Amino acid sequence: MSLYTLALFLHVSGDVGIFIGLGVQLLSLAALRRARSTEQVRIVAALITLSDPIAVISALLTVTAGLYMALTIWGLQHGWIAVSLTSIVVFLPPVIRIVIEPRMRAIVTMAKEMPDGPLPAALQVRIHDPVLGTALQTMAAIVFGIVFLMTIKPSLVGSIAAMIVALILGLASGLPLWLTARTNRI
Repeated sequence: MSLYTLALFLHVSGDVGIFIGLGVQLLSLAALRRARSTEQVRIVAALITLSDPIAVISALLTVTAGLYMALTIWGLQHGWIAVSLTSIVVFLPPVIRIVIEPRMRAIVTMAKEMPDGPLPAALQVRIHDPVLGTALQTMAAIVFGIVFLMTIKPSLVGSIAAMIVALILGLASGLPLWLTARTNRI
């Protein structure tokens, strides 16, 4: 077994972990939207808290192994590598830190602090925030786009086009959340 083969295994394993983390977050948000009591929200909030370390460790593993392969075998001059790295560095950390984490943390904290019983309106508003759902779905689309780049290995122009399509699909997937939020406010 070569170091490249091991790096490839770690890279793919990290990708699987990222999708597990994203999947837990998306399923948790769906479960939160069905919750009718604070107790139910607390149970789901525990899953959200457990998924964070999985996603972070997996992302670090993926990036580290991917950089190793890019620097030792592929080189950074390939369009798909440049666009993948740019997407990972420019898009994912800000969306996670600025949009997703604070909103998820607010839900978890509110659920811990609120008394048992029916779901309070303030917590319902946080749970049904269309920005949170759209951000999670868009992040999943971006990660799928990166996997597309890693498997298809298109040119620079093709890579940029693929990531634009992934971004548009991710944002469009959030449209029902915005329409539902708007309908609920009227």
